[in-house]
Amino acid sequence: MAKYGKSAAKNVKSAMHRKKRGTLKSGSGRKVKSRKQAIAIGLNEAREKGAKVPARKRSRKSSRKSSTKKR
Repeated sequence: MAKYGKSAAKNVKSAMHRKKRGTLKSGSGRKVKSRKQAIAIGLNEAREKGAKVPARKRSRKSSRKSSTKKR
């Protein structure tokens, strides 16, 4: 079973081309320089369009920190 759909791949490819041309902007409006950031933006755009893309990984709650402070 494929993890990503074809339309998701097209979105990532488009984002990479825009990065190379220097027209891809991040959420804050700055120019994207990182390859990884360009891929993330492409996947996010694909998610918004309803393409087959897995959900983002969620961060875990820091329950360890609170238990160590009690000692």
